[in-house]
Amino acid sequence: MKIVIVGGAAGGATAAARLRRLNEQAQIIVFERTNYISYANCGLPYFIGGIIEDPDDLTLQTPESFYARFRVQMKVLHEVTALHPQRKTVTVKNLTTGNVFEESYDKLILSPGAKPVQPQLPGMDADRVFTLRTVEDTLRIREYVDTHRPRTAVLAGGGYIGVELAENLRDLGMDVTIIQRPGQLLTPFDGDMAALIHSKMRAHGVKLALGHTVEGFKAAENGVKVLLKDAAPLHADMVVLAVGVTPDTRLAKEAGLALGMKGAILVNDRMETSQPDIYAAGDAVQVKHFVTGEDTLLPLAGPANKQGRIIADNICGGDSRYLGSQGSSVLKIFDLTAACTGINETHAKRLGIAADSVILSPMSHAGYYPGGKVMTMKVVFEKETFRLLGAQIVGYDGVDKRIDVLAAVLHAGMKASDLKELDLCYAPPYSSAKDPVNMAGFMIDNIENGVLRQWHLGDKLPENAALLDTRTAGEFSRGHIDGFINIPVDDLRERLHELDPAKPVYVICQSGLRSYIACRILMGNGFDAYNFSGGYRFYAAVMQDRTLIQSAAPCGMDQ
Repeated sequence: MKIVIVGGAAGGATAAARLRRLNEQAQIIVFERTNYISYANCGLPYFIGGIIEDPDDLTLQTPESFYARFRVQMKVLHEVTALHPQRKTVTVKNLTTGNVFEESYDKLILSPGAKPVQPQLPGMDADRVFTLRTVEDTLRIREYVDTHRPRTAVLAGGGYIGVELAENLRDLGMDVTIIQRPGQLLTPFDGDMAALIHSKMRAHGVKLALGHTVEGFKAAENGVKVLLKDAAPLHADMVVLAVGVTPDTRLAKEAGLALGMKGAILVNDRMETSQPDIYAAGDAVQVKHFVTGEDTLLPLAGPANKQGRIIADNICGGDSRYLGSQGSSVLKIFDLTAACTGINETHAKRLGIAADSVILSPMSHAGYYPGGKVMTMKVVFEKETFRLLGAQIVGYDGVDKRIDVLAAVLHAGMKASDLKELDLCYAPPYSSAKDPVNMAGFMIDNIENGVLRQWHLGDKLPENAALLDTRTAGEFSRGHIDGFINIPVDDLRERLHELDPAKPVYVICQSGLRSYIACRILMGNGFDAYNFSGGYRFYAAVMQDRTLIQSAAPCGMDQ
């Protein structure tokens, strides 16, 4: 059996290695148009920033090492220019010699990946305007940085690559501005959780131009002008476009393969395309979202590797299925960690799902053990069924392990209230006896059983509502919401007479715990009480972020 693979990055390299492990006799040929195979896209910003010093560390394998281990022919600088499904061949161009030839196959795997979105804007060909997707892109940017020592950089796009690159350029001492058309960075996060990320970026000197659109570029003395819609242009020594990626599917389209959203290759759950004996994997394919069942594109390394393995299994006689992507991801933002899985509340409501959420701020480990740090968790669930929909966490230590637990629970199809049942590890340096994941489950269980009723930022409160802040007098004096009266939770039982039992009471504290206790006191005494989800700390962070975005200077750069 002869198998040809187009693309030697995550999906293609994984498929090749798995094929060899399952079939020692198969002839396996991989054509890769760049000079690198099995390279770590996610590490590219860290090479530019000097965290990864050796460019060889970006490639997990070389053609030589791959052949030595797996006897797979890795032909780099070979571009597949056409597919011929009827005669089961591909046309290949050797980019070094210019020679063009046809290669036959019994099975064909397409893993061409995605290409950077490059909007047709004036000035795109300027020398100081870069894109970041491949190792070659990275080396080009690194060479420019080392040679010209730029002092200012504008990043068009506030997704994962844009945020990571901003950190690395800041650490090199550059003045960095991110321009993002949506009103927030990192749209997999809800806007309220993104506010915590914005705060960290600003604290490290990154300027944010949120809600602004790039209209083009113009060469300027010692730099480039970034032209913005309805705002003054920005001057920078360099610009990097990181406005997202789109499936690289020209070959599939020209060969008549069925395509889906944004031109992505349509595959079934066995990763088979519409043409017999042709499979596809990675950033170029359309998949089902594991949570919603909707068609989606999720260009992440984890799914691409799984899909490559599934293809290899099926080619070798197995019956492996891809169940869908749920978008689990984690991101370093200076000393902060942000992670998410599933869908956020904004996405759920856009789909017409009646969603609710709990927001809590637990410590990373036992409070009495030194070094614990607060994290903010938002767990999203369906109101009527309490089906877990997704989660987001922003914090420091322990964020990644909590999101992985939540991702596993989501994949297992457990209810959100089932989080309380998980038997998770505990020792003071690592967690608390009631782990943050358990705490989220306790809160959702309380909602399910009517023990807890919530109100959220943005809710319209009844005109006759009583507004109660249960923090200490000192906390209240340092900042509070207008209209709230202050009765510390420990004084509440003795001061119930100050509240009208005929009015609903909307309660807040710093994190949500004391106000929950206050709600139980109130409800136990006949009051109709609602607890604010997230607490005043969360409220203040979100409101400050909104103020900064709305009051940004005409150029769109907040400080």
